[in-house]
Amino acid sequence: MSQAAGLQTFLSRARIAPEVFQIRPDYRALLIAVEGIKPASSDEESEARLREAEESARERLTKKPVTELEHIASWREAYKGFGAKPNKYRNSLEALTRRAEAGLPRVNRLTDIYDALSVKHQIPFGGEDLDKYTGPPKLIVSNGTEDFTTTANGETIIERPEAGEVVWCDDAGVTCRRWNWRQGPRTALSDSSSRILFILDALAPVSDEELHVTADELVQAISSNSPDVQTARRLLSSGE
Repeated sequence: MSQAAGLQTFLSRARIAPEVFQIRPDYRALLIAVEGIKPASSDEESEARLREAEESARERLTKKPVTELEHIASWREAYKGFGAKPNKYRNSLEALTRRAEAGLPRVNRLTDIYDALSVKHQIPFGGEDLDKYTGPPKLIVSNGTEDFTTTANGETIIERPEAGEVVWCDDAGVTCRRWNWRQGPRTALSDSSSRILFILDALAPVSDEELHVTADELVQAISSNSPDVQTARRLLSSGE
């Protein structure tokens, strides 16, 4: 089996629980599995992308407050739909857009690129290390008993999501709480990650076409310094 076929097989096992679509029937997740990424420090290309994203955020925020930007507003409503207060728990897109006005963080080439694309295209991004996954990704409504491994004061601790909370998980436990709020360190990317799962989250008014355009730009950016990269993608929606 080729690398790309193996990635597609992995994605074919991903699922979204029907209860999630009861909260937001318009939700879609574009999953992109990537293998063969060459780890690298921030460079001129990633810096240029960050600057472009920062400028796009500043321009948007001269017209509307962050909470009224269309996709961010949709996510704030989605959070209310499962009982999370959006002023307390900010989705990843809102958190990044707020930071972008003053300047986005510079982490490494890969993280810089997907943070920049998230802000530029106004789509929440997740990045997960596939080598740290146990089984396929699943988006579920928590029953409150799943494990979420995190850290506090330098020590590893186990938390439990609230019952009714929308969470991403694998067979070992929760990988991201409150849909796209807080990623767990167990599957987080590191400077050496080369096999990665990207998750692009969408609600109306973002279209499927916009998701794929963003994914195309992500793959192009990754491939510019990793010519042997292999990719696969799958769009999950209520219509499947």
